[in-house]
Amino acid sequence: MDLQLVFSDPYVKIWLMHEGKKVEKQKTQTKQKTTEPNFNETFVFNVSSDRIRRTALSISVMDHDHIGPNEKIGGVIVGSRTGPNEMKHWNEMLNRPRIPVERWHMLKDFD
Repeated sequence: MDLQLVFSDPYVKIWLMHEGKKVEKQKTQTKQKTTEPNFNETFVFNVSSDRIRRTALSISVMDHDHIGPNEKIGGVIVGSRTGPNEMKHWNEMLNRPRIPVERWHMLKDFD
């Protein structure tokens, strides 16, 4: 039997959300033909202190498709009203402004 490896062309799309509405989008470069990408990129969003508690980041890992629409691999929402790991990451970012904060998250299937 001939095993065929399937690679994707992943990139990450990040939406700044305020009160559940998409406000600003940034994305990484696409990594070609890999199943283990390392994005090592920094993103900065400017949010006023009076809006920060009603703000979240919607982070989606996408597969760039050369034919047809790009496919969503999975994602996570990081904010003050999310799961415990996501909320911990959010609070670390708030407590360390202008300092990069890294954390691994499990991708979920959401729209």
